[in-house]
Amino acid sequence: MNDQVQSRRQFLLQAAITSAMAATPFSVALAQSRRVDRIGLQLYTLRAEMAQDFEGTLEKLAELGFKEMQFAGYHGRPIAEVRRVLDRLGLSSPAAHVGLNLLREDVDKQIDIAGELGQKYMVVPSLPGDERTLAHYERHAEALNDYGQRCKDAGITIGYHNHSFEFETQGNKIGYDYLLTLTDPDLVVFELDLYWAVNAGADPIVIFNENPGRFPMVHVKDQNAAGQMVDVGRGIIDFAEIFTHSDTAGIEHYFIEHDAPDDGISSVAYSFNAVNSIRF
Repeated sequence: MNDQVQSRRQFLLQAAITSAMAATPFSVALAQSRRVDRIGLQLYTLRAEMAQDFEGTLEKLAELGFKEMQFAGYHGRPIAEVRRVLDRLGLSSPAAHVGLNLLREDVDKQIDIAGELGQKYMVVPSLPGDERTLAHYERHAEALNDYGQRCKDAGITIGYHNHSFEFETQGNKIGYDYLLTLTDPDLVVFELDLYWAVNAGADPIVIFNENPGRFPMVHVKDQNAAGQMVDVGRGIIDFAEIFTHSDTAGIEHYFIEHDAPDDGISSVAYSFNAVNSIRF
């Protein structure tokens, strides 16, 4: 790449960042004392971009200021190559989403992949649509405990990521609460998706207070007044208030996500600067 092209690229990236910062609704003037030091991204947000240009997309994210990548598949790339790219760009991957089907097929293989990438957490992203009854939750909790025990020896922890269906009441139980109760806190952690929790009518702060220390990860996703998913900072979720409970929750990693942005890079640039401006 010649100097003129490189200079033009840097200018466009900086312009996108400056524009997003100007539009961000969180005011630095309202700063308290803390901020998110290492902002992460769930790469499902940019799955199309990653499939088309794996390394180039990660380069853009590093230039925008992201530090932590949460993978949702590796687009056919050898894991050693993925690690080399992350190291070259100064990025880390503390966690990945690993489908329940992959764990069922060969959990040891997934443990090896996580170890090669230096990941601390393997997170089950969802449950099959036909496995969401209370009886299924009991079996899933047993499986999570088993995977957690097998991961523990490798220095990895199994986790679970929610959508909204877990908050539905079945009989006198709520699925999410049931999973929390049935899983061993020493073996299984949870990644609270803030959008899906709020969208289902749950209060993240209540969840944190009732289950302290079980949430080392959160998905930072916003919704508008109509309940639609939007870029972080364009919606109504009070992230600053939620983040003030980070110590109670045990939050270590904050992963921005948008399931279907209109323009992936512009979306994550805006969301990055919104999160970067939050003080709590």
